[in-house]
Amino acid sequence: MKEYKVGIIGGTGMVGQRFITLMENHPWFRLTVIAASARSAGKPYGEAAEKRWVMPSPIPACARDLVVMDAVADAEKIASLVDFCFCAVDMPKDEIRALEERYARLECPIVSNNSAHRWTEDVPMVVPEINPEHLAVIPHQRKRLGTERGFIAVKSNCSLQSYVPALHPLRKYGLASALVCTYQAISGAGKTFERWPEMVDNCIPYIGGEEEKSEKEPLKLFGQVEDGKIVPAQGPAITAQCFRVACLDGHMAAVFMKFRDGCKPSMEQIKADWASYRGIAQELKLPSAPQQFLHYMEEPDRPQAKLDRMCENGMAISLGRLREDSQYDYKFVGLSHNTLRGAAGGAVLLAELLCAEGWIQPVK
Repeated sequence: MKEYKVGIIGGTGMVGQRFITLMENHPWFRLTVIAASARSAGKPYGEAAEKRWVMPSPIPACARDLVVMDAVADAEKIASLVDFCFCAVDMPKDEIRALEERYARLECPIVSNNSAHRWTEDVPMVVPEINPEHLAVIPHQRKRLGTERGFIAVKSNCSLQSYVPALHPLRKYGLASALVCTYQAISGAGKTFERWPEMVDNCIPYIGGEEEKSEKEPLKLFGQVEDGKIVPAQGPAITAQCFRVACLDGHMAAVFMKFRDGCKPSMEQIKADWASYRGIAQELKLPSAPQQFLHYMEEPDRPQAKLDRMCENGMAISLGRLREDSQYDYKFVGLSHNTLRGAAGGAVLLAELLCAEGWIQPVK
């Protein structure tokens, strides 16, 4: 397999740190550049990140001695040194949109963890097991940007991974609507309990912008490419309520779903569909892909964040408690690791797909 030189823009934050740990010993990707804000630029990464480092493993050797570059001021140089960049910056959305487009116009493909471009019509927002066909919009985006190599691709909101993968195989039965309540870990806000002591023994029934993302982003994932843009699906109708809970890692969802009249599958059919579901990530055996995407647990008290968030290295989805409901047809519980499958790991998997299918090529 080809080797790709990789940059990480926003490497000192929590998601950036996760990206860096995932580059250690990656079979395809070689960490070449770390970029961050001007206050970190010019320092070895080990020095810039040491007091902020929150990952359970030490700073990887591949990153420790790299001198941090300025993500804004050094953009042209960074673009010349890498084959593509991951982006996980903490900036206002309009500034992120401008920065990502700048790198793309510098012929540096961007695989973004940020939400700024999720609703740009010609930017694919892809979960490899769900909608890889959306990558077909990239030539249209390149035409708009005036680029040959450069483009932007994004991953979806982290909490979607806890329920959308379970809904997707059931759409064929006429899934009409879903009610979703998500219970989201504090690392989703880039926090630890040491940095957010107010969250200890607490639950906050509000996460800014989260409910809108939870209701609308699945429809883009379920949509289709038409005339050079991604047109969102009309359904299923989703309503959501989102809570921040006193858990370090792992986003959980309580899901209620209703099918069109006469289309309701049996519980056995649903479990069989979940067990057998495979996507292109599994077919291509991408390095970060779980062998089995959806894992159903029969125990009445599973999945649990502490026990199950690391299922298949944090890249699989854990499901449980499927049962009939008095108001909807069925209800179930889903769980995903929010900084792995939901954030950096999902973006790495997307980058692997982009490389495997030739959308990203090493610079000669």
